[in-house]
Amino acid sequence: MAATLAELIKDHPADAPALGAPGRDWLTYGGLRALASDVRAALNSFGIGPSDRVAIVLPNGPEMAAAFVTIAQAAVTAPLNPAYREDEFAFYLEDLKAKAIVVGEDYDGPALAAAERFGLSVLRLSVDDGAPAGSFRLSGPASAVAEGEPGPDDVALILHTSGTTSRPKIVPLLQSNVAASAQNIRGSLELSSSDRCLNVMPLFHIHGLVAAVSASLAAGASIWCAPGFDALRFFGWMNEARPTWYTAVPTMHQAILSRAGRNAEVIADVPLRFLRSSSASLPPQVFEALAETFGAPVIEGYGMTEAAHQMCSNPLPPRAQKPGSVGVEAGPKVRIAHEIEDRLIGGTGEVVISGPNVTPGYEGNPEANAKSFFEAEGQRWFRTGDQGAFDGEGYLRLTGRLKEIINRGGEKISPLEVDEVLMDHPAIAQCVAFAIPHAKLGEEVGAAVVLRDGENASEQDIRAFAAERMADFKVPRKVVILDEIPKGATGKMQRIGMAEKLGLA
Repeated sequence: MAATLAELIKDHPADAPALGAPGRDWLTYGGLRALASDVRAALNSFGIGPSDRVAIVLPNGPEMAAAFVTIAQAAVTAPLNPAYREDEFAFYLEDLKAKAIVVGEDYDGPALAAAERFGLSVLRLSVDDGAPAGSFRLSGPASAVAEGEPGPDDVALILHTSGTTSRPKIVPLLQSNVAASAQNIRGSLELSSSDRCLNVMPLFHIHGLVAAVSASLAAGASIWCAPGFDALRFFGWMNEARPTWYTAVPTMHQAILSRAGRNAEVIADVPLRFLRSSSASLPPQVFEALAETFGAPVIEGYGMTEAAHQMCSNPLPPRAQKPGSVGVEAGPKVRIAHEIEDRLIGGTGEVVISGPNVTPGYEGNPEANAKSFFEAEGQRWFRTGDQGAFDGEGYLRLTGRLKEIINRGGEKISPLEVDEVLMDHPAIAQCVAFAIPHAKLGEEVGAAVVLRDGENASEQDIRAFAAERMADFKVPRKVVILDEIPKGATGKMQRIGMAEKLGLA
């Protein structure tokens, strides 16, 4: 089994296509391996070695994918959201102790000003005219030459948690963590060299970096890198890329479904082997609509940054894909633990994981590590913060984030349960349930909804619909009808803080 990113791609045929993009020739595996060697030599000449941290600020596309894969074979990568403002860049660059930053040849944005605050080396990425997709050159200041290549226990990737309720935590992922997760995903999706992924996920996030890019490279498959997600362009890309699968978050899938009717010809002409969803719970109604629309199995996965992405996955046929379930154990060991005591239990509780894909621990945060890791039954377990339970066939169903569970006067309400009921309303296209502060009860149930085009429904209509289908204490006391629900940088709807964003706190 490969233990580093370099080992993931070393044995695939040199002429096999690896990375592609709109209107570009493919970068082959041979070209990718040569690029990795050139990048390592360049970084070493800039004084950057295996333990040095390199922030990457690039737009989505094949160069971003190739930069991650190649720089991680020489140093520690830290991809950052190009949409950050200067103070945000400054926070992350200082927090992760970056030594250098990679930006585009003509980039003159806020990341530069932030990098100058800390005296970082600025490395410019340039692309020659007519170069294959993903091919690039790095230029930067010469320095005392560094040496060495990363091993399995060296850090390959650093990401921050979302920080919705506290200061973001630093998650270091080892070479062995990323390699293990890529191979877990490759196995659960049965990826082979004949597969092609259409990547629309942002490449500063674990989902795109590992599920789309690293897992495909582990299989000798190819990735067609879109410049980001755009529902208006998706089917045009699909027609050009001819993918066998794509992976996205639920809000992206819903946007794709909204345009599927007028693109039936493309769907029929480019049959998918499967569709994958992860990073947030996929409403069962959307799960079923995707399967019917594309005539392909929908593989919902369960992942998080601390696990280098995947923990569970719905299996491919002939096994069942269960709407509302995140599937079966798919790599690490997955168990249920007591939410307070450090022991494993049956029934409903906190989901915990153990395996070679799991981060060794948060950086510089012993308090968080003490809360998040514990020893039981001869294993080291990581607490995911999610609540759930397994059914009799080993499929895991999540009931919500523990911090997102709504506590209404002692009654615990899963926001996912509220979502599922509201999504059955014929006028609702999207929804998210969340906690609203309440003076007497502590918390009350709220919901934000987006209506389908041409449909009408009032707050009273929606509440009455919910009241017929769930206990009174679970019915949202406030329903906000919006044109668009606020989302995070990766397209996920974030329950925590939603009340404040909507002025309901």
